[in-house]
Amino acid sequence: MTGSPDILIVGAGLVGAACADACAGEGLKVLVLDRGPIGGGTTGASMGHIVVLDDSEPQFALSAYSRRLWRELAPELPADAEFDACGTMWVAADDEEMEGALAKAAAYRASGLAAEILDAAALAEAEPHLRPGLSGGLLIPDDCVLYPPVAAGFLLERARAKGAEVRTGIAVLSLEADGSARTAGGDRIAAGLAVNAAGCWSPALTPGIPVRKRKGHLVVTDRYPGIVRHQLVELGYLKSAHAVSSDSVAFNIQPRRTGQILVGSSRQYDDDEAEVRPGMLRRMLDRAIEYLPGLARCLALRAWTGFRPATPDKLPLIGPAEEGGRIWLATGHEGLGITASLATGKILADLVLGRTSAIPAAPYAPGRFRKGDPGHA
Repeated sequence: MTGSPDILIVGAGLVGAACADACAGEGLKVLVLDRGPIGGGTTGASMGHIVVLDDSEPQFALSAYSRRLWRELAPELPADAEFDACGTMWVAADDEEMEGALAKAAAYRASGLAAEILDAAALAEAEPHLRPGLSGGLLIPDDCVLYPPVAAGFLLERARAKGAEVRTGIAVLSLEADGSARTAGGDRIAAGLAVNAAGCWSPALTPGIPVRKRKGHLVVTDRYPGIVRHQLVELGYLKSAHAVSSDSVAFNIQPRRTGQILVGSSRQYDDDEAEVRPGMLRRMLDRAIEYLPGLARCLALRAWTGFRPATPDKLPLIGPAEEGGRIWLATGHEGLGITASLATGKILADLVLGRTSAIPAAPYAPGRFRKGDPGHA
């Protein structure tokens, strides 16, 4: 690359990669910097569930838009990205949760998205290894899963093919108001504007933004093909995922193309250490076995943790950190970073070029917190 880039992106995870691909695709000169390897942070520690969530209208719009982009991209992804259009099965443990499933189905259908209600018998036929006595489920057939680090590498290779430059092993210490970056090696790298896509570490580069680390545990098993057919999530997951003040676990199981089973999900604030916590791990596995009893007989190969960048209102920060400024943000996605990465890249490129996005960008603008939004607690 000759001359200064138009866009300097800090972070080579899936969000940063999507921003690089989208901006390079518009003819902008892009430079991506990361202190570690591609997808070495939150991206490499995540489940890779591409899911439409409906907790709020902006969340629904962002995740539905991005899922559509992923499905359009799927034929181009390499085989080792392990893209699998397995769908999500939301599992209702009782009649109250079944009412929630019916409400979710109505919301999805009202927006033109496929959703299928299953009674207890149909759920048992679709997922025979679930425990008996469940009330039913909600199948969202167009949800998918993939292996995020490979997807990030693919997007960055596409960006490179469009002229972008990617440098790993370069730690950025600060972003300056003029859009430049200062590195641990003592260099100053100038750019038209800088995009902070550093995930959980984004507050270190843009102090004061409302992003907090939220820790999660995951376990992967040996190969047991056919035990799980869909991404399985308890409907109670939404309640635990949205809790902001307490540790929580929920049944969240993913089938992998390898035949392995990926087991989640846990959420913790105020634990910044990467070590696996045996107590939290035990709670998470006990919850999973409660729904999928046969899991107790499966061999676990590895357990690990990762951190999700969370905001108070559960929506990401996409756009300029300060109105008219040259430091921009693409962070704060928490558990929707894999899903929402492609939409984030598209929205960011649209905003940079001053054009209207496919969905309204205002709900994700960082300025919503500066203006006293009630979500900023």
